[in-house]
Amino acid sequence: MPLRVELKPFERIVIGETVIINSGTRTCFLIDGEAPILREKDTVTAETANTPVKRLYFCVQMMYLKNDIPRYRTSYLGFLKDLRESLPGSREQIDAANAHVTSGALYKALKEIRKLMKREEEQVAA
Repeated sequence: MPLRVELKPFERIVIGETVIINSGTRTCFLIDGEAPILREKDTVTAETANTPVKRLYFCVQMMYLKNDIPRYRTSYLGFLKDLRESLPGSREQIDAANAHVTSGALYKALKEIRKLMKREEEQVAA
């Protein structure tokens, strides 16, 4: 079943290693296939990966977009360790994200890590 994507003017979407930038009008299209897809708002860059959660997210994002878990495995394990130390009260969510990575469900892992990013932001704001 194709994925229906609607983009606002000038919104970006990442499909695999390709960035698609919408023109000046709202656009809707269907994507049929197994390509990894992320909206720009759901991405973290190397420059913005400045917290333990964001570093882990960036690593899993790269695994997902490049479809290459082994290449990032060592970095991932280090970021996972750092995250467990920095957010000891979030063990359940961290374990859930790790279970998704272990099973190869990287998009689900990203969704779980986004929840941790919100929690981390709340702690910083407090």
